[in-house]
Amino acid sequence: MSGNPIVIIGSGPAGLMAAQELAIQGYKVHVYEQNKAAARKFLVAGDGGFNLTHSESVDAFVEKYDVAFVQDIVRSFDNKATVEWLSKIGIPTYVGSSGKIFPEKHIKPIQVLQAWLAYLKELGVSVFYQFQLVDFDEANVYLSHKNEIITCKYEKLILGLGGASWKKTGSDAFWVSIFEQKGIKVKALESANSGYNTQEDWNDIEGQALKNIGIRYKNYTRLGEIVFTNYGVEGSPLYYMNRFTRKETFPLNLEIDLKPNMSVDSITEKLSGVGSVVSLLKNKLKLSKTAIALLKRLDKDVFTEPGSLAMAIKQYPIHVTGLRPIEEVISTAGGVSFEELDKNLALYRFPNVHCVGEMIDWEAPTGGYLLQGCFSTGAWVAKAILRHYAIS
Repeated sequence: MSGNPIVIIGSGPAGLMAAQELAIQGYKVHVYEQNKAAARKFLVAGDGGFNLTHSESVDAFVEKYDVAFVQDIVRSFDNKATVEWLSKIGIPTYVGSSGKIFPEKHIKPIQVLQAWLAYLKELGVSVFYQFQLVDFDEANVYLSHKNEIITCKYEKLILGLGGASWKKTGSDAFWVSIFEQKGIKVKALESANSGYNTQEDWNDIEGQALKNIGIRYKNYTRLGEIVFTNYGVEGSPLYYMNRFTRKETFPLNLEIDLKPNMSVDSITEKLSGVGSVVSLLKNKLKLSKTAIALLKRLDKDVFTEPGSLAMAIKQYPIHVTGLRPIEEVISTAGGVSFEELDKNLALYRFPNVHCVGEMIDWEAPTGGYLLQGCFSTGAWVAKAILRHYAIS
């Protein structure tokens, strides 16, 4: 190995994990970040509760990823490995009621990041800020820093450049044009884990949630919670449907199952009892005020006929017109095509250049799976580089 460092561009979770695993083995690692601080998107992800991974079995866990190769990558550094690593850097965790894994409640996202950066510093990792990727070749990476172009020789180059969501964090997909100029195939970046715009106006129930419901699209179903907004609907079961509806032409229909644990016949029977429709919905079916308000939008002949109303409860239609703009969604689909990457996530055209994290063409739902995928791809590339030098 030459005296040149292993260079990582991007201080997101994938890049930092690669840096960590390499530094543990004594390699000289330099991380370059375009922002003034590390892992800004990592911190933004913690705004609504810092869900770092999920506690379910690894077999169930990996099914959430849409690419078989990524499933293998996640198995190699799984949710248990993530919890062990967090403990190692002084971040105890707990499992929430839904199975999601969080830092203990008194620990804020910035404290997790600070603990990680402190650990990397102890390992000898150098992090440089306000350096933006301009270009790279087989031996050098070119960075812009304070209006100057800096040339850095590298031993191995790891790119963790992110997707195109939450641009305020620096995730602006500037790298796509660099790759395309080199003839590297990049699948167009699209909204993922996105809410839907709808034809319906939800003014009367805006901000209200439906809990413990199902969302159905064709043969796909997902349980969870959704929220009505001024433009449409949001929520994890809707985000999950993105990967299927994105391939279709909008507008299209989704269905809400307000009582996923009951059959149409059972619902019809309860609605055939004595009392007003609203009282039966409330007292016999235990539907929430939001669900009842939704059902009141139905035509009167449907609302007052038990069989028709039961069908509507199981298949309430939502007319969606499209996904939210890419700048505001949680993550993006698309990225560097796996056709361009070998088993070590190295570019065929540049064998010493590896890609990690969200910039690669895979997707997963919210709930800890996105971060886990980033942690895992970073660890995967680090292990590949370590194997390379062990063999050579």
